[in-house]
Formats: sequence, structure tokens, C-alpha cells
Amino acid sequence: MKKSLLSLLGVFLCFTLSHAQTRPAAPINDADPALWVTKDADTTIYLFGTAHLLDPKVVWFDDAIKEAFDQSSELIIEAELSTGAAAQTAMLKFAVDPDGPPLLEKLPKELAERYRRQMAAFGVPAAAFDQFKPWFAAMSLSALQLVKSGMKSESGAEEVLLAAAKASKKTVGALETEEQQLGFFDSLDEASQITFLSITLDELSEGPALIDEQMTLWAKGDASGLGDLMNEGLSELPQLGKVLLEDRNTRWAQWIAERLRRPGTVFVAVGAGHLAGNHSVQSKLTDRGIRSERIEY
Repeated sequence: MKKSLLSLLGVFLCFTLSHAQTRPAAPINDADPALWVTKDADTTIYLFGTAHLLDPKVVWFDDAIKEAFDQSSELIIEAELSTGAAAQTAMLKFAVDPDGPPLLEKLPKELAERYRRQMAAFGVPAAAFDQFKPWFAAMSLSALQLVKSGMKSESGAEEVLLAAAKASKKTVGALETEEQQLGFFDSLDEASQITFLSITLDELSEGPALIDEQMTLWAKGDASGLGDLMNEGLSELPQLGKVLLEDRNTRWAQWIAERLRRPGTVFVAVGAGHLAGNHSVQSKLTDRGIRSERIEY
């Protein structure tokens, strides 16, 4: 079964190992990812679905996306993440389990063996995450797979947009704090975190093909296909889908509804998975009687 949790992790963790051997991703010469707009008499809000890590060769910041961005005076992203020591401090606050047994002792025997094999395949010691919670191990392995596939956080859509916003002196804001985002994972009970790790290992067994499929759907602007892929993956762990997607999309739709009360043009950039599927931000806006339209280009 194809799954989609790999597409969620870039929001929270730019975990990279500089010694990883990379494999070029499937070639994408020109990407046209999906873009929506919602507006009233004096406010325009663009909704852009990002890819958090990207191959540097992918060209996407042009055409309608660049035009919408240039028209906006404000950029809103999911969260402004810290870097360096501050990022480590924030991560360790939530990811470390100082009082529990080592991670491998928490896992059922079969899962522990799969985990060891995957760690060995990545050249990472099996005990590397022993003092961390299962969600952190899952995210770290997923991020490493992305890095090995040639994806880079500095080429991700948010980083490109933030640099452009700084250059053009746009106002930058965020929908959430970094601690809120990390807290979403930490709020999962241990059994759900272990299931998350198991699903992640299933995904990793599919190798680069799953990443290529996700990137192709994003580049084509195929929100429906991306939504189907995400729903398939999250069906095994509905608690994660509720915490990471549905509940957050509800809050973001409320933010948009409130922002529409003030004039201006805003470019909102969030992970593409939030703008796809049955619980998308757009569907939450529809629940509030707010219409959004896909921009074709």
C-alpha cells in the first residue's frame, strides 16, 4: 500500500546528514503547483500548497505563483522555525524521553528488527535514537530518505518565499509557533507513535518511488491525486490525521475568515497536503460560507 506520511514531515524537521549519498529525484523541468484564491471586496488571500524540501533544479516560482506573490504585501507560513542551538533546544524539549526505556525496548520484536535493518541501510547506529520518542525516530528516518533522494530544505518552497519576502520587504507572519508544531507529535500517545514509526518503515521500504510520485503530483498541481495519496496513508492512523491535518486546517480556516475582515493582499503558503483531500483548508472555508477558487495557469 502506498502511503503519504513522508509528505508531512518537512513541516517540522529539516533533519539532514551531510554524509548521505543522494539519488537524483525523477526529473521535473518545470513545476506548476496548485494555487487558490479567496477574496472579498477589499481583501485577497492566495493559498499556495508548498513542498517543504525540493530538488534545487525544480523551477516553480514563476507564472501565476510569482504574480500572486508579487501582488501580496504579506507572506504567511505555517511556522517560523528556529535554527542552530535554538532549534536543537526546541526539538529536545519534546523529542527526548529521559525517563523511559530505550526506544528499541519499546518496540515489538518484529518492528524492532525492521527498524534495525532500516537504520543499518542508512548507515546510522541502531541505538542512535534510543533516548528519543518514537515519533522523532520516524520523522528522522523519513527526512533522511528525502535527503538521500536529492531533496534539500534550503530549496524548499518556504525558504525560497521567505528569501523573496525579505528582499521585497514584505511582512512575514506564521499561523503557528514552532513549539505548537512539535507539540502535535508529542500529543500522540506512545502506541500511536509506534504505529507512526511502523507506517514510516513501510513507506521507506518502497524506496524513492513514493517520493517521486508525491513530487510529480505536486509539480502537476494534482491536488486530487495528492489528497487521495494522503488519505490512503493516514487511514491507518486517523489520530495523526486529525491532529496534523483536520484540526489545524480548521484553525487556519478560522484565521483566514478573520483576516478577510481587514483589507490587503496576503500570500499564505502551507504544506500542499493541507490544501488537498476531504478535510482541506478550502473545505473548512466552505463550511464557513467562504468560497475559494483554483487559479488555472
